[in-house]
Order: sequence, then C-alpha cells, then structure tokens
Amino acid sequence: MDKKRVFTIPQVAEHKSKEDCWFIINGRVLDVTKFLEEHPGGEEVLIESAGKDATKDFEDIGHSKAAKNLILKYQVGYLQGYNIQEGNDSNVEIASNKESRPKEMKAFVIKDDLVPKYAAFLEFFVPLIVAAGFFSYRYLTGAAQFSS
Repeated sequence: MDKKRVFTIPQVAEHKSKEDCWFIINGRVLDVTKFLEEHPGGEEVLIESAGKDATKDFEDIGHSKAAKNLILKYQVGYLQGYNIQEGNDSNVEIASNKESRPKEMKAFVIKDDLVPKYAAFLEFFVPLIVAAGFFSYRYLTGAAQFSS
C-alpha cells in the first residue's frame, strides 16, 4: 500500500478485528494484521488497541528501537491532520496541531526553611523546661507550707 495515503479516525476504526487490525501510532496508520502472532506481548494486546490511537499505550510500554522501526514496516498511511517529520526512516516524531511538550524532565527543589535546625529543639524543650520549673516551684513551695 502507498504510505502517503491519508486516513481519518472513522476509517481506521473500521479495522478492529483479528482478521483486519489497524491502529494509529504518532499519526501513522499501521496495519498489524500479519504481526499479531509475532507480537511478544500477545495478539490480545494489539487487538485491544485496534481501530484507535495507540500512541500512549505504545510509549508507556517503552518499546525498543527495533520495535519502533517496525512501525515503518507496517505503516499504510497517515492520520488526517498530522504532519509527520521525516528526518530519517527511524524517526518517529510528529509535529501535530497539538502543543508540543518539552523533552526534558522538570523538577522542583524543596528549599530548607530559613529557621535554623536548633529551633525545633528549642520549640520542644523550652516549654518542657518551663513546665518542669513551674511544677518544681509548686512542689517546693507546697512542701515549705507543711513544714512550718
């Protein structure tokens, strides 16, 4: 089949059986009917995604470079509305109408509080020392009343 053919989502959705299994990965329409028995995860996994956009499922699994190259082997066309960037044959990136996400990881740093580390020590022990002093004072003054 011509890899330049353009398909719509309803056209791809018509191919969702074991005898005719198509799905979409990164804007590429794939006919994986012949690959069902060879798939290491079993044919059920592929049939479950048949007729749909399986990009998220494909990327969540973390496929090898060889698996990503198989996309080109089983490709029968493109999804309407996607613009595929063809750098080399193993490039599977797309530029779609959707907002592109940055490829680096984002993280945030939890900064230490500006309160010194001994402040927690003081917050616990100062009230304890005050309470101990109060009860000691009450004990000693109470004992002094009985002895006089």
